[in-house]
Amino acid sequence: MAKQAYATSSLVVGYALCSSLLAIINKYAITKFSYPGLLTALQYLTSVAGVWTLGKLGLLYHDPFNFQTAKKFAPAALVFYLAIFTNTHLLKHANVDTFIVFRSLTPLLVAIADTAFRKQPCPSKLTFVSLVTILGGAVGYVMTDSAFSLTAYSWAVAYLVTITTEMVYIKHMVTNLGLNTWGFVLYNNLLSLIMAPVFWFLTGEHLSVFRAMESRGQNWFELDAFVAVSLSCVFGLLISFFGFAARKAISATAFTVTGVVNKFLTVAINVMIWDKHASSFGLVCLLFTLAGGVLYQQSVTTKGNSPVQREAVVKQGNGEDTEVELDEKQIQVSSPKDSNV
Repeated sequence: MAKQAYATSSLVVGYALCSSLLAIINKYAITKFSYPGLLTALQYLTSVAGVWTLGKLGLLYHDPFNFQTAKKFAPAALVFYLAIFTNTHLLKHANVDTFIVFRSLTPLLVAIADTAFRKQPCPSKLTFVSLVTILGGAVGYVMTDSAFSLTAYSWAVAYLVTITTEMVYIKHMVTNLGLNTWGFVLYNNLLSLIMAPVFWFLTGEHLSVFRAMESRGQNWFELDAFVAVSLSCVFGLLISFFGFAARKAISATAFTVTGVVNKFLTVAINVMIWDKHASSFGLVCLLFTLAGGVLYQQSVTTKGNSPVQREAVVKQGNGEDTEVELDEKQIQVSSPKDSNV
């Protein structure tokens, strides 16, 4: 019993550390290695290689790759790639706090989209209050952001649109494919890796990489950039392992609470380690937004609000920590064991 409790605690601590540090590590990586397309491609490659190797060793099971499933999955992978693409550019041009604020806005847009396009009932009073709280905190943050730039906020809006599209539409298509968790990770990252060269050429990033290598000559390798990119890739894979394992080991409520604590830890760590964070008032607005997120999570799990069974999926690549809600009917159809983002 004690051994099991120790193992469970280790999984939860591992997940908490990976989740809370991931956005900061990605910001550090893009600061030291300013090639978003190449960085995410290396992350996809690490995830694919990690899942394939662990599958061969018998440490996990993933669905075998076949072209029919890949064709059906391709639209989901494209939206996922765009979400990661915009996320990485957002981290390149803005601080971690700005990323968290816009990431926290997704419940608001998802609620609007569900009501407008999917004919879902209007949010309950508690849900409405939580969404207004999120919006108020976000508006206050934007209005007081001393590092405001049109480029950063353009990427933020693009990220918000793509991640909301993924949550509202793509999640339903993906769950009907019947992939297990690691199969989902394999397909998502392998198809994204295949798409990566197209975006390198469209954005002209390949020219920047070649110019940088030519200008540095024999000294093109930089240790600090290598360490930053390696950490980003490894943590992207680790969060899947700890997330999936922790999801199995603890209750849904405990997992949700851990996810909330992780966001606050991210803010605290980001403030302590460097100066790439918001002003004091901006941090208050950020905490206000996170508090709205806590209220929202409580509101969607109350009896009077048509509770959904929450499952989460780690969309690996840059370690994007994305929660996906599945209703009971969808879970019966596909029964994926997912984890949190």
